[in-house]
Amino acid sequence: MNNIIVKNGLLGSSIVSALLISITMYMKSNPEKEVSMMIGFAGMLLAFIFVALGIKQQRNASNGFISFGKAFLTGFWITLIISTIYVLVWLVILYNFFPNFAEHYTDMAIAKASPDEVAKVTEDMNSFKEMYKNPIMVILFTYMEILPLGIVFSLVSALILKKKQIN
Repeated sequence: MNNIIVKNGLLGSSIVSALLISITMYMKSNPEKEVSMMIGFAGMLLAFIFVALGIKQQRNASNGFISFGKAFLTGFWITLIISTIYVLVWLVILYNFFPNFAEHYTDMAIAKASPDEVAKVTEDMNSFKEMYKNPIMVILFTYMEILPLGIVFSLVSALILKKKQIN
């Protein structure tokens, strides 16, 4: 695999993994406080800066030219590395340090619901807890947190950074 892709994937994943570990530690030590989803989203965006950097480095390595397809694939592979390491880190955290996450998350969601929504939210959260017992579902849910954003970031970066060779 291309050194540029691996290097940027590992750098991006270190940022998002450090944030994931920090947020989890905070949630465990402050169970009554909710962490803003914007913090996680901002951390993911920060990690995906390495997608754009990787595409730019790939363009520079190709004499200053890169097609949209090559730029997108470079970004996609970096995104896949970042996302996969994020999922793996979450699995380690979940099964070794925060096994009651689903209950914690469910309790927070129900407590946050308005009186009119409590029954619906409780039903939804019970369904979530049941699905979260399956490791495959945990993996899919976790990929869905990060991978779509990375793919969009890869598309936008590829559009911005593509540069065709003039014959």
